Amino acid sequence: MRISKRTIGLVWVALAVLPAASLLAVPPKVVETVPRNGDLNVDPDLRELRFVFDQDMSTGGYSICGGGPLFPKTVGRPRWADSRTLVMRVQLAGDHEYRLSVNCPAAQKCHNIAGESAVPYPVQFRTAASEGMAQPATTGAQDNAQAASRLREAIDTQYSYKDLRGVDWDGLFVEHTPALKGAKNPAAFAEAAAKLLAHARDMHIWVELADTTVQPFKRDIVRNYNLDTLAKVVPAFQKRSAVVYTGRFENGVGYIRIDSWDSRHTQALEQVYVALRELAGARGLVIDVRPNGGGAELLAGEFAGCFIDKPVVYAKHVYRDADAPSGFGPLQERILEPSPDAPRDRPKYRGKVAVLMGPANMSSCEAFLLMMKQVPGCKLVGAASYGSSGNPKPVDLGNGVTVYLPSWKALRPDGTCLEGQGIAPDLAVKTTPVELEAADPVLQAAVLLVAPR
Repeated sequence: MRISKRTIGLVWVALAVLPAASLLAVPPKVVETVPRNGDLNVDPDLRELRFVFDQDMSTGGYSICGGGPLFPKTVGRPRWADSRTLVMRVQLAGDHEYRLSVNCPAAQKCHNIAGESAVPYPVQFRTAASEGMAQPATTGAQDNAQAASRLREAIDTQYSYKDLRGVDWDGLFVEHTPALKGAKNPAAFAEAAAKLLAHARDMHIWVELADTTVQPFKRDIVRNYNLDTLAKVVPAFQKRSAVVYTGRFENGVGYIRIDSWDSRHTQALEQVYVALRELAGARGLVIDVRPNGGGAELLAGEFAGCFIDKPVVYAKHVYRDADAPSGFGPLQERILEPSPDAPRDRPKYRGKVAVLMGPANMSSCEAFLLMMKQVPGCKLVGAASYGSSGNPKPVDLGNGVTVYLPSWKALRPDGTCLEGQGIAPDLAVKTTPVELEAADPVLQAAVLLVAPR
């Protein structure tokens, strides 16, 4: 077996010969890490990072991705301690944030014994200060008690989904308050708060300490796309920017993929308008947002406005208001406006449109899906979205820790809540990771749907 190292930032990759067909229908996933994902007080003397999978893996292949100062300094190559445990020897610095990804989308070489690629798993943690370093500020029992009280009050009065999932908050605070009050420093308090808040199973809750942000809950999804396959099956496939890709099928159907609505990619997203202008004469258009996890709803609305002629209500919401009889303020509508002719000349498209969607979609990308549902003749194709939108607001706990909690309840135009439910496609297409290695049934169905007859 030949082992190679490929750099994407810093990427460790080992290549292995794998079976041609998968025998396991469910892709493997990481179920345990050392340190735990989100830990904020990790011993800097820790010498091994460990990643445990839920099934037996092919021990000839692996990928651990990252780069720059956030990636741990490695000692030798990663190795398999057993058929389920991948180990990476490291040298950690004190009081430092680290981020990496196991089986990242760019180098998916972690497979089970049947060749099924593992679900990518990002890991983030922060080390405690080393001996001899300036130690982090300590917190007293009184400070911790006040911070715990502020957290409880925020859950009761500001968290919009407090009652949605049947969480026993009274019981959780009884269980976790000793750890909150006994925290030796803000990092330990933040870690204890994250463990408590993980029970909400809410992707729009996170804990912030100095320059470190921890998301207590990680979603577990099986994606309905394969980026490597897409690059092969889309004719004239072209990367336009970091988040925009295009193509064109022989039957005249155009293809645009948008991987993020993040405002950090505002300039990169300008390429989507270049592409749309070039595809203005296409006899059908497929918009692929399956890898898109959200970002800025404003950017999503600017693009969706290219497909309508008049304003339309695409969503509603109510803000949390503990003083109101219902616990929420008045119902508010979110309106999609047609893209204006000025000051920026946005192209318009009035042909058949299909939007590819799936479980990776959440937040502002779900808002985009709701926008496109209002476009005449547009069909959503694929699998249901994840179902998470919260417009989180910061809550300063007074001890250096800030918690972000969803402030609104996101609603469909008919007033039903999408949190935890997602948005259903107009045309559902089932896929498996195995078949996505060679083809893309979701894309194929969409092309047929919008193709000229």
